[in-house]
Amino acid sequence: MIILIPAYEPDHQLTALIRNLQAADPWLTMVVVDDGSGPDYQQTFDDAARLGCHVLSYAVNGGKGHALKSGFAFIAERFPGQDVVCADSDGQHAVADILAVADRVRHVTAAMVLGCRNFAGSVPARSRFGNTVTRGLFRLATGQRVADTQTGLRGYRADMLPWLLTVRGQRYEYELNLLLEAKQAGYGIESVEIATVYLDHNSGSHFRPVADSLRIYAPLLKFLGSSLSAFVVDTVMFLVLSAVTDSLLLAVVGARLVSASVNFLVNRRLVFEHGKDTSLRAAAAGYVALVVVLLSANYAAMATLTSLALPDVPAKLLTEAALLGVSYGVQQRFLFIRRARTAASETDGTETHIPALVRAQFQHSMPGKSGDQSPKRFRSN
Repeated sequence: MIILIPAYEPDHQLTALIRNLQAADPWLTMVVVDDGSGPDYQQTFDDAARLGCHVLSYAVNGGKGHALKSGFAFIAERFPGQDVVCADSDGQHAVADILAVADRVRHVTAAMVLGCRNFAGSVPARSRFGNTVTRGLFRLATGQRVADTQTGLRGYRADMLPWLLTVRGQRYEYELNLLLEAKQAGYGIESVEIATVYLDHNSGSHFRPVADSLRIYAPLLKFLGSSLSAFVVDTVMFLVLSAVTDSLLLAVVGARLVSASVNFLVNRRLVFEHGKDTSLRAAAAGYVALVVVLLSANYAAMATLTSLALPDVPAKLLTEAALLGVSYGVQQRFLFIRRARTAASETDGTETHIPALVRAQFQHSMPGKSGDQSPKRFRSN
């Protein structure tokens, strides 16, 4: 079992965590990734190396996703066949919880294990709000309930490492992308309840509320933007056709044909990352089937609401809001899904390899020595 700790500008909590883990289990192997913290923090990482950790350092901060993938690639190359547990460097994961996640990983197959906080007690407002929003959006997108979508304490089986290296994202959005793509990749999500720990009101966190939230929510925000534009087109066409034809059925059907065409093209090209992985014919056929189902539901809901003397526009707003989540979930999970690839093809992308500068250092330090477990300090300038 490998404990992977990504760290950016860490304080004394990093070395305290390392010592506590070693005291609890002297046989643990730990990999620490210095995500471009700079010279002011070199002493901390030197201390980690002296404590027996494998420390990877590079000059420019790449983000948490970048650091995790650097660690995954190093572990896959240096410790093939070893499971991995990721823990944050700020001391907010109790040693007992890290070991509990590690134990669960040993007993699962084809699943990631999340250490999920219960958010009881004193929790910073931004953390409670952020997790509540992300949890709701995640359920909207996938239909799955996950108690803590933002946890950094996660465990992965060794055979998941090739997949972990193919998922996009360089910063905090990477961890949410893993959850969003897990089901399509054939992996389940299991959880272990852990303590909710916030030291000094989470002052050690480098999470940027605006910039990083936008990165995390980008896929959902793009879909909402696409849906909003389609809704505007649909509503305008509905009002025009209602006035011209005086037929609710023709107005609903005609408006939906126009707006659905616009929505399909935008979603396939701009919204869903793997939209083009599905052939145009297959995606279009699936989308038409979805439109037919949603159209039937739309018409039934509109007819019911207008029969209750609700004006057309409010009835339209209520109906579209109710069907929005259904539309996103079906498109994300069934229409615009990631195309299955071979392991060889997955290693061709730039994001699937360990960063070039770090890889060059590895090749210099340990040519062909997969499985050599002696701790080393790996630096890249």
